[in-house]
Amino acid sequence: MALLLGPWLYGQGFTVDRYTADVVINKEGYFTVSEHYDLTFQMLKHGIFRNIQLKYDLKNEQGAYEKRIIKISDVQVPGWKFTKSGKISRDLDGEVEIKIGDKHKTISGPQHYDISYRVDNAFLYETTATQFYWNLKPPNWYAPFSNMAFCIQPPEGVSVNPAALKVYTGPMGTSTESTDFTVTQENGVLVLTSKPGYSSNFGESITVLLPLPVDSVKVIPPPPWWKRKGWLFVILAIIGGFYATWRKYGKDDKVVAATSYYPPEGMDPAMAGYLIDDTANNVDLIALIPYWGAKGCIKVEEIDKPGWFAKDDIKLTKLKGLPSEASSYERKVFNGLFHGDEVLVSSLKDSFYKTMQSARTELKNAAQPYYEAQSRKVMHKTTLVLLGLMVVSFPIVLHLWNFWGAMATSGTCFVLLFFNIFMEKKNAKGNAALSQLKGFKKFVKLAEQKRLATLIKEDPRYFEDTMSYALAFGLFDKWAKKFEDLKVPPPSWYGSSTGRVYGMHSFSNSFSSAMASAQRTMVSSPSSSGSGGGGSSGGGFGGGGGGSW
Repeated sequence: MALLLGPWLYGQGFTVDRYTADVVINKEGYFTVSEHYDLTFQMLKHGIFRNIQLKYDLKNEQGAYEKRIIKISDVQVPGWKFTKSGKISRDLDGEVEIKIGDKHKTISGPQHYDISYRVDNAFLYETTATQFYWNLKPPNWYAPFSNMAFCIQPPEGVSVNPAALKVYTGPMGTSTESTDFTVTQENGVLVLTSKPGYSSNFGESITVLLPLPVDSVKVIPPPPWWKRKGWLFVILAIIGGFYATWRKYGKDDKVVAATSYYPPEGMDPAMAGYLIDDTANNVDLIALIPYWGAKGCIKVEEIDKPGWFAKDDIKLTKLKGLPSEASSYERKVFNGLFHGDEVLVSSLKDSFYKTMQSARTELKNAAQPYYEAQSRKVMHKTTLVLLGLMVVSFPIVLHLWNFWGAMATSGTCFVLLFFNIFMEKKNAKGNAALSQLKGFKKFVKLAEQKRLATLIKEDPRYFEDTMSYALAFGLFDKWAKKFEDLKVPPPSWYGSSTGRVYGMHSFSNSFSSAMASAQRTMVSSPSSSGSGGGGSSGGGFGGGGGGSW
């Protein structure tokens, strides 16, 4: 593999015949770099690209770690078309790419490129010196470099001893000073010239470390906290605004659970399940199946299929139609199930989910008389505001701060869209119903057998008439278990194709499994598929590299 990749990694179709660079250090705390390349393309290419690393993990002289982000600006490439990577790409990749050339045009043979840019936040401020630490040639250039010369101009009015300059060459981490360059000084400018025969290949760096007097370069303090993390204030403002809106328009009044052994009169389990948590869940609609069974509208039968790996099925048989007072969502599910008198639940796989979606919407609409109309309007307006903020805040925060802040801000809006479903506030009618529902749900969880025995004595159908509500509350197993020792027969509308006789315990297990299977099948949808001090070589700022394209 290395033999196959070698020509591409280390040549990529071009060689750098001469490379020079001029660095001018400014006392205001930045420096400029001008790079000059004479190279030869051995094959047709569009041009070259130059990557400059922006993010670094540093260890200062006190041993503390620092995350440093340098800034590259004022990029110029005279005589050539070029592009510079955008802010999102820079934040994600931790580097800036300068791509030079025309995608509609190819070139070959000798070429010359000049690249200049300004570098900020790339000095090491120590107690004894300010260190200029820079990779004049970073390791990830996909071409051999030869015949090199570099000029480093110290800040105006500052003289440096050439002997103080340290040069490191070779693979990353090489800490032995290099002998591959001669260092001279001309009019205060340090000049580094490569010795004859020296070449720097892929994975090898040329790094300089130059100590400057402590006060020779202005110390640029880190940006204030709000410039680095100010997007957190934006998030807090959005959350605060949402909370204030919810507190005024969406927070329910405090409702005390009323002692209740029955659900509200005339309320089906789907509506009860909705009002107890303000959400139209699939289980709310599935709870209509035992509700219809108790009303004598349907019969439920387990179909035991032969074979070790055969999956059992559930057959629903229509005995009579729904009463005239049945709700629209009841009719939507019932009529969607029965185009004839019988239906196998397995036949609903990947096809019935649209009916369930529509019924959930109708359930939500049918519940509106229990809610304040104003809160629903505010919920809709808040949805629009959050969607708008999610779109608008991203480019603004990206421009002012960074990509991660933009993602966090838009993500906050997305999360609040979920919580916005709780913006609806119940009215007096809704609070009265909720009080009774909370009381009944509490009884389902905590009822004692003595009280249940009395209720069964008064109404032998008590379990059958209430089991659908326990299912909607997610408490069916706990509810059914309370009746096992009361010798309550399972509902007559539930049976098995094998004629199996159920006790309450076996019925509870069988029914729970059947309803869970029915729910998975009735809401399943077709799946879609798709094709995602000392120094060292390479240790300074200015990491990166380049290549051809």
